[in-house]
Amino acid sequence: MADLFWPGDDRAGDHFTSESFLAALVAVEADWLGRDLDVPHIQDWLSREAEFGGNPVIALVNVLRDGLDGDDARRLHRGLTSQDVVDTALMVMAADAVAALRRDLAAIVARLAGLAEKHRDTPMVARTLTQHAVPTTFGFRCAQWLTGILDADDDVARLAFPRQYGGAAGTRAALVELGVEPPVDTLPWHTTRAPITRIGDALAGCTDACGRIANDVLTMSRPEIGELSEGSGGGSSTMPHKANPVLSVLVRRAALTTTQLAATLHLAAANQVDDRADGAWHAEWAPLRDLVRRTLVAVSQTSDLLDGLRVHDDRMAATLDAAGDDVLAEQRTMAEVAGHDPAPTYLGTIGPMIDAVIARARKLEEPA
Repeated sequence: MADLFWPGDDRAGDHFTSESFLAALVAVEADWLGRDLDVPHIQDWLSREAEFGGNPVIALVNVLRDGLDGDDARRLHRGLTSQDVVDTALMVMAADAVAALRRDLAAIVARLAGLAEKHRDTPMVARTLTQHAVPTTFGFRCAQWLTGILDADDDVARLAFPRQYGGAAGTRAALVELGVEPPVDTLPWHTTRAPITRIGDALAGCTDACGRIANDVLTMSRPEIGELSEGSGGGSSTMPHKANPVLSVLVRRAALTTTQLAATLHLAAANQVDDRADGAWHAEWAPLRDLVRRTLVAVSQTSDLLDGLRVHDDRMAATLDAAGDDVLAEQRTMAEVAGHDPAPTYLGTIGPMIDAVIARARKLEEPA
């Protein structure tokens, strides 16, 4: 899928494209009918016809029914409503997208664990509110990045993708009348939209964690700092000397926009009414699509960013050295309160904390 408005969108592949949406809708109808159905080549036509019914299912069912005979034609879609089909298709697509997302998250976890281990003792100055604070190590910074990614992956791993089979108003009355045994694994969720908002929150959490990494790389790769750099920076259309940290810029772009998409899903959830909503349900589809695709892109770009990340530990050491005694001011105060001379180092429990995060990452890599 090409999208000049969102460079890198092709990294999201076929997830949540109009074509995959149509295929998922047909798959839901086929599963309900209990037989295979061909995906018709009606993409453009269906996108226009969907306006008349407010969703693509009504026109799609008519096309599918025209291709069936006898009992199959009568049984197609029976007991379902359009929202059942759309919601279930969204869950099918979301499950596929999350599986792909977790593969990229796993690659990031492995890379960050390696960086944290390698730079466990690489000295640098910590910065708080943009100013020099106390000594730290780059390994500890990597462990912080890693913790954010691990937390995000935990949230993604807990996601569920319930199917929707409620019928016209969620009562499943048509199913009972038809003699169809209703699914008992989940209740209809036509107007209780937690399955959607939980996906949105988990995806936004991924871009939060990736954005935090990108922000640090952007700051630390400024020429006046020079502690990090991207492996292959992007060029400038007018300044040939520049090597812009493009991947970090694009990841930060995602982090700045996906939270608003997740907020739209919550706004839609809060505006559900009656037994099936008028507009709030319809408002979910495009934001969810954009959120899924932008998260997939951002996580993939973060993986590439870390694979090529260059660590300039000499600049880290030089900056720490240039900070002088100021970065040890807190240590001197604490030592005076405690009544002893300052210790040779002032790194607290950085080492064990790094080790604990790495152990958590390694556990994730173990076979289930």
